[in-house]
Amino acid sequence: VRENRILNGTELCVGDRDDSNLYISMKLKAAAEIGINANHVRLPKTATEDEVLRRIVEVNENPEVHGLIVQLPLDSINPMDTEKVTNAVAPEKDVDGLTSINAGKLSRGDLQDCFIPCTPKGCMKLISQTGEVAGKNAVVIGRSKIVGAPMHDLLLWSHATVTTCHSKTTDLAAQVGRADILVVGAGKAEMVKGEWLKEGAVVIDCGINHIPDNSKDNGMRVVGDVHYPSAKEKAGFITPVPGGVGPMTVAMLMENTVQSAKRFLKTYQPGKWNISYTKLKPQKPQPSDTAIAHSFTPKTIGRLAREVGLFSEEVEHYGTTRAKVRLEALNRLKTQPDGKYLVVTGITPTPLGEGTTTTTLGLAQALGAHLHVNSFACVRQPSQGSNFGVKGGAVGGGYSQVIPMEEVSLHLTSDTQAVMAASSLVVDTINARVLSESTQSDKVIKNNIIFLSGSVASEMMAVLALSTSLGDMTRRLARMVVAYSRKGKPVTTEDLGISGVLATLMRDAVKPSLMQTMEGTPVFVHTCPLSDIAQGNSSILADQIALKLVGPEGFVVTEAEGGAELGMEKFFDIKCRSSGLHPDVVVMVATVHGLKIHGGGPAVTAGSAMPKEYSAENLTLLENGCSHLKRQLENARAFGLPVIVAINTFSTDTDAELGLVCEQAKLAGALEAVPCSHWAEGGAGAVALGQAVQRAAEIPHQMNFLYDLEMPIDDKIRAIAKSMYGAGDVELLPQAQQKVALFSKQGLGNLPICMAKTHLSLSHDPERKGVPTGFTLPIRDIHANLGAGFLYPLVGTVRLFCLYTKCAHFATSTISKTRKNLMTFSHCHADIVVFSNYVGCVTRPAQ
Repeated sequence: VRENRILNGTELCVGDRDDSNLYISMKLKAAAEIGINANHVRLPKTATEDEVLRRIVEVNENPEVHGLIVQLPLDSINPMDTEKVTNAVAPEKDVDGLTSINAGKLSRGDLQDCFIPCTPKGCMKLISQTGEVAGKNAVVIGRSKIVGAPMHDLLLWSHATVTTCHSKTTDLAAQVGRADILVVGAGKAEMVKGEWLKEGAVVIDCGINHIPDNSKDNGMRVVGDVHYPSAKEKAGFITPVPGGVGPMTVAMLMENTVQSAKRFLKTYQPGKWNISYTKLKPQKPQPSDTAIAHSFTPKTIGRLAREVGLFSEEVEHYGTTRAKVRLEALNRLKTQPDGKYLVVTGITPTPLGEGTTTTTLGLAQALGAHLHVNSFACVRQPSQGSNFGVKGGAVGGGYSQVIPMEEVSLHLTSDTQAVMAASSLVVDTINARVLSESTQSDKVIKNNIIFLSGSVASEMMAVLALSTSLGDMTRRLARMVVAYSRKGKPVTTEDLGISGVLATLMRDAVKPSLMQTMEGTPVFVHTCPLSDIAQGNSSILADQIALKLVGPEGFVVTEAEGGAELGMEKFFDIKCRSSGLHPDVVVMVATVHGLKIHGGGPAVTAGSAMPKEYSAENLTLLENGCSHLKRQLENARAFGLPVIVAINTFSTDTDAELGLVCEQAKLAGALEAVPCSHWAEGGAGAVALGQAVQRAAEIPHQMNFLYDLEMPIDDKIRAIAKSMYGAGDVELLPQAQQKVALFSKQGLGNLPICMAKTHLSLSHDPERKGVPTGFTLPIRDIHANLGAGFLYPLVGTVRLFCLYTKCAHFATSTISKTRKNLMTFSHCHADIVVFSNYVGCVTRPAQ
């Protein structure tokens, strides 16, 4: 209530006992009178112990609730372990003071670091008003955990000489007669007589008993454990029943709740996570990525989830270092304002690697562990490909990577396996359908299905990445076109009757996977659509949940695969259109090595020695390559956002080279250009980048899309080719022209465009580096991914290779020639490979 903050308390009870209801109503009334928002959670008598424990955990984890009371007794028809239930309450919210932790602190005398049970605390308040307690003889009758035992401890730490009496105590009257202070909580009506008392004693009666009384309407009268009529004649001070200790108990409950809120506010910073970070100690010379990853022990994923504000019920553990986050978290946080949204892109990739993912992670580490703002990274899961991950291992590298690296690089949480299982189901269903139709005499169905799209697995991953809910994913899967009839009619998964099964196979895959960086900052690793044939971005759901978790002052750093003209353009025109999210800043990653390649440097071959041009200073070559950076900056700025250039540095970079790139970047329109060393130093090496991003995020901006969806299909393609690639014009080959006419007639002309193009050049030719201009971009064909919700034109000759074979009629003799076939397929110019009338492989463009 103080400082205009709202105090919240929760009362949980099981059953419908009259005495419990009376006590609860008193507490709720008292809370309302002083401005505490009290919430009464009533569970039925049929509630199980697990249900009670789950509700307690919900309240424990809710930062908006400052106090939790479990009303005893637990009135359930099912067995209840009262001790277990009581101890499930978080000690910092245990305003009843009944958990073992609070009881233990009280017994040790840590009175300032625990909650004191309300009845004993109220008794001490009353006793202290009668005079000095220290040195007095005190007698406590009863040893319950609610009254007797804590009362003994309180009197003892107030320096009284304390005797505890109970049912086995001999000569109870003599013990009572020596008491300067008497506290009775035995639960036996009027057991203590007035003649037992020492003259002038302080008597606190905590008993509540019912005895017959015909003068009362209900035939019963409430009395205490002390015979009040005789005791009041001898006692110096005495509490009546009712009306004595009861109101004090309620008052102390309110005081404990206020105290809980005060303690919370001492450490609570609005919008800030209470998160621990790992302090890095980079080694020189730098070990391998594997050695670095293995030198750190990640915190448990449950701890990380709690640190970033996730509830236990929202987290599904896969071991101790990774977990799925349930989409219910997004529903709970829907009223929370979003944080700042950053997208990391880069220049066109080269064989030397630009490090967009490493920069994404390093920036998130800098913002969180060093600049102390909530930060979340959202990256794609590594795709193993047919060569089992030879193109890269863990996500990131050096001291900016996701750990454990083996888990993120292999199965993770089996999302890819779910996609492949769903794809296999489609293939198997069509194989079975074709086989059935080829053997049935019914002319109505015979030879109806003729072929299958070769992009099923790719589109399913794209669907997974673009879905905004489980229902949205289910609808997208249902409208996927997976085959065509002989008459050219599209066949969807809904037509085949398998859309529901596909959604079931992928129902867990839609949940983002939570992991952590080397410095303990959170990361969502989710989905892996490729940028050359799909949108190349991590999932919408990961971004949405992360933006809610970081809060309005936090940052979410997501990546766009490939160069700015490819992954970034698709991020804005496809992903942002589906999500409704608008980024605040674009981070463009460049390297001196990469710019030298774009400046005309010699070819680099994997496994061969690096040409000297890349290890020695060469400003002429670098300045030529900066024209490519300028082109990509123009691409990024086309969307209306401030752009920061992050120069991912290497040990061979010279000050003159770095200075030249910074100068050229600013001349080309970058707001700032910052050299970064996050690979070698972790977040500390990207602090300047983080500060630049923070400044840029405060600049007013208006995000633009590159094209209007209502534009004709060919005009949208032309807009991308001219604005992003620098093409002079676009040539739609006959098959592409036919598709434009067909899709326009079918009402698909308003879908966004996802260009299927090489990621190794601005143009359609992977060998053309730098800034090719004036070329004509050939569009060979156009396909519709209705599930993902975009059209994808095939640019130039899209080379494909066999990922795996899937056909019951694929002969053993052919399988034995797999190695030879792979070599053949990797250089063919077909979109799919078909054996007989069956699809024999799942394909993707060769890199």
